[in-house]
Amino acid sequence: MGSGWTFQELIGARMVVTANCYDCHHRHDLDLAGLRDRFGPDAPAMEWDLKPKLKCSRCGGNKVGLIYTPDTSPSAYREAKDGALEGRP
Repeated sequence: MGSGWTFQELIGARMVVTANCYDCHHRHDLDLAGLRDRFGPDAPAMEWDLKPKLKCSRCGGNKVGLIYTPDTSPSAYREAKDGALEGRP
């Protein structure tokens, strides 16, 4: 990983990225696979890369924040503990 996450790295790490509109409080999980297919697997996917491209699908506002949530399921914990996630961001 260079200067941040790519779409493929987010998918591989089973991250969920949620966009939040500060104007109307609408929340939406981004379709990471669709974004990967559109922009490429190595396209940067950090907040500063995505925020300028986002607008709220409900109110059209562009004051959008992103939350990156890791997979916290018991199986992800076991994999990380056993070293299965080594080499992943």
